[in-house]
Amino acid sequence: MAGPGSNSNPNGKSTPSTEPFKQSVTGTIRAIAGEPELEIIFSGDRPGLSGATARLPEPSRKLTAGEVAVTRGLGDSMALKIACHDAKLHARRAPSGPEARAIFEAVEQARCDAVGSIRMEGVADNISAMLDDRYKKANAPEVVSREEAPLQDAIALMVRERLTGAPPPPSAAKLVDMWRGWIEEKAAKDLDLLTTRVEDQESFAKQVHQLLTSLEMADEIGDQDQDDDPDQSEDDGNNDEAETGGDSEEDTGEQEAAPQEMEMSGEEQDAGEQDAADSEMEDFSEDDMADASEESGESDRQDMPFSNRAPTSDYKVFTTQFDETVTAEDLCDTAELDRLRGFLDKQLTNLQGAVARLANRLQRKLMAQQNRSWDFDLEEGILDTARLIRAVTDPTAPLAFKQERDTNFRDTVVTLLIDNSGSMRGRPITVAATCADILARTLERCGVKVEILGFTTKAWKGGQSREAWLGAGKPATPGRLNDLRHIIYKSADAPWRRSRRNLGLMMREGLLKENIDGEALTWAHERLLGRPEQRRILMMISDGAPVDDCTLSVNPGNYLERHLRHVIEEIEGRSPVELIAIGIGHDVTRYYKRAVTIVDAEELAGAMTDQLADLFDDEVPETPVRGRRKKRAGGRR
Repeated sequence: MAGPGSNSNPNGKSTPSTEPFKQSVTGTIRAIAGEPELEIIFSGDRPGLSGATARLPEPSRKLTAGEVAVTRGLGDSMALKIACHDAKLHARRAPSGPEARAIFEAVEQARCDAVGSIRMEGVADNISAMLDDRYKKANAPEVVSREEAPLQDAIALMVRERLTGAPPPPSAAKLVDMWRGWIEEKAAKDLDLLTTRVEDQESFAKQVHQLLTSLEMADEIGDQDQDDDPDQSEDDGNNDEAETGGDSEEDTGEQEAAPQEMEMSGEEQDAGEQDAADSEMEDFSEDDMADASEESGESDRQDMPFSNRAPTSDYKVFTTQFDETVTAEDLCDTAELDRLRGFLDKQLTNLQGAVARLANRLQRKLMAQQNRSWDFDLEEGILDTARLIRAVTDPTAPLAFKQERDTNFRDTVVTLLIDNSGSMRGRPITVAATCADILARTLERCGVKVEILGFTTKAWKGGQSREAWLGAGKPATPGRLNDLRHIIYKSADAPWRRSRRNLGLMMREGLLKENIDGEALTWAHERLLGRPEQRRILMMISDGAPVDDCTLSVNPGNYLERHLRHVIEEIEGRSPVELIAIGIGHDVTRYYKRAVTIVDAEELAGAMTDQLADLFDDEVPETPVRGRRKKRAGGRR
């Protein structure tokens, strides 16, 4: 008979149970976090923290000391984030620029880890083991240039080093050394000042802003410091004055005089000064004016006319010859699609009812917004039966008519872009397909058109594109080296009943491979821009960062992620399309301004309906106007 600490397998041999270890880790996390009701889940999915749920990797049956330390480190880090982190304060202080925001997020996590590491030696050891394992899996020991070494990781590890005295983990030492000299040269003093503010999140955040300013990222921070702390703004102004030296007053005078001269007419200014200014302006060429602005401390102003110019990206594609955009019917015959659809329905018999209830709630919200309203007491229109007595007793009495007003609900199209990568295999892709199916049906009833798209690649680790690259002699930094496969499950104009079976294709074995999110977003966005609807919404559903092993093996390690950030910034800052994202076990809030992260795929239905409901809350119709008079155009009817 097996002992209490073991399980029996079919061969009769006992294996150690992992339950005592799970219970120990669960109790420790709850104690550190101060949350006795915190839910701890052990699964094979990516570790993560969302709301009141923490997900950790499922321990193997034969636990090693290293695996124990890594799992404990993950749990300790999540618990410290709950205990030491104020999400509202963090959101208020977070920079607006994507690169600065990524650094701000990483440094805040380093602060939370440091608080526990300083107080508890065991926590410090666990977090060190966890970080070493993380950077090993990220191939940090193989980096050969700064392009492959994320700046936010280097800064976070250097901040941790300052706060706790612990050096970077061995696997990340090379990554940090790539940036250490540059960071120390520009911001050594700011890093030292962080050590005195580790217990105060708000004071720490302000000092991180100073760090970002020293690293030449002031334009990405925003104005929250000036809004929240007038004293801080005065200090900043004094510092600027001290740095510019004695010429600051003269520069200020020139800056104030310039707009005054532009606004006042020649009669309002002294004749001699105006003539001199006019003659100088006529004699100056554009180059002379640029030089003059540099001398007066206004060098940034010359770029103002180009502020709307799109930022550039170094992303490129080796060849698009083998890419394909296909419909579900092109990849699978009708009989196979029917079989896969039946399998999808069978898998989610229980979930379908819950998703349908959420979808019905969204439908009621949309239908309420589309109810038509009436204008009463008019001089023309349809006879108002409520005032029929007045019309009979006094036919000459005005204001006995009404007219129906059209709703102000705008024509809308929604695109659901679903990650079809290998990591979505199983429950996540099944839930995503069912949610997309039910939401498409619901929105269609409300007059909202829906497009369902998927993205993956045609091959693992490169396809024909890689073969072409090898045949060309393997030129350096070739860009994307895999064949894209973009799938149209349902076009916006196709009715749901004709496209229903297509979603079963997501259940097909071998379909889900790599994911290149940046190009998929661009593709879906361009399709939306071609639509005639007034309002266009793009919802991305993904479970991880973009990954293509072949592309990343011959380009910088963050090549695909950098491109994704660039595309998101373009859409969010320059496009009429409204972009939202849902991450399944993956923190998408660090990429998207409007996003939500869920721990389990079972939460997807609620997240999708809530996000869409929030967007449509902006579409509440105006209050009906009563008593509005309209002039008669051709007598009463």
